[in-house]
Amino acid sequence: MYDLTGKRVWVAGHRGMVGSALVRRLEREGCEILQAGRDVIDLGDQASTRGWITRERPDAIFLAAAKVGGILANDTYPADFLYDNLMIAANVIEAAHRSDVEKLCFLGSSCIYPKFADQPIREDSLLTGSLEPTNEWYAIAKIAGIKLTQAYRRQHGHDYISAMPTNLYGPGDNFDLQSSHVMPALLRKAHEAKQTGASSITIWGTGTPRREFLHVDDCADACVHLMKHYSGAEHVNVGSGEDLTIWDLTRLVCDVVGFEGEILRDETKPDGTPRKLMSADKIRGLGWAPSIALRDGVAATYQWFLKHRA
Repeated sequence: MYDLTGKRVWVAGHRGMVGSALVRRLEREGCEILQAGRDVIDLGDQASTRGWITRERPDAIFLAAAKVGGILANDTYPADFLYDNLMIAANVIEAAHRSDVEKLCFLGSSCIYPKFADQPIREDSLLTGSLEPTNEWYAIAKIAGIKLTQAYRRQHGHDYISAMPTNLYGPGDNFDLQSSHVMPALLRKAHEAKQTGASSITIWGTGTPRREFLHVDDCADACVHLMKHYSGAEHVNVGSGEDLTIWDLTRLVCDVVGFEGEILRDETKPDGTPRKLMSADKIRGLGWAPSIALRDGVAATYQWFLKHRA
């Protein structure tokens, strides 16, 4: 067990949805939480990253910083998604090595897996097939991050691990319809349709793809659990172990929001991967399971949106 008590723990990306959830969770661990905004450290710049880590000397790092977005954002800015995420991973992991950071947890994404991987997706499915084209740039950068943790572990003996969260949602999510993921986009669409008295909302694609969702506070709890109890080269899936269709998700969101209009499908838009359910066997074997039910999590997220939407 890696005891976080009394440690200096840096959450890289603390202002993001995952990073802020990690900060909330770490407040129960008796550790000193280090945070640094973009005005203090530029994670895309090697000298800035190395200088900050050298000065602050964290004992452990949660690498949650990333450039993220939905299908539209990935398709529109492929160079940014590939370059920015490659630089963040490379700069932080190399600087951690140079400063002898005791433990590091790199956070990836379920999009690392092949588009047509067997379901549920096991960790050993990585690099066994072609990626989903709509987000391959982001996926390649995250795969590189996994391989960096493995390489520094093999060559230098560092206790660096990787966690691969499924689709996350919760407080602090991005509700911009041009760059958001499906859950916050649906919440905003349903809310605005209700407010304006619209007769319908439109979803992308056929609505048949199946997706898995995990509340971000459950994700943070899982990552802290892995930091404390896991030390292995292979990445670990972090998910709920359950999925549903985009159509059923839309119905759930509309019910939570109170929108009673029609749900239309725009089949000219892409569906993305047909199904993406990750195997939860490994993390369950390590003694962790989620605690927030999907409907409860969606309802709480909608309340957060109502409070912060301005």
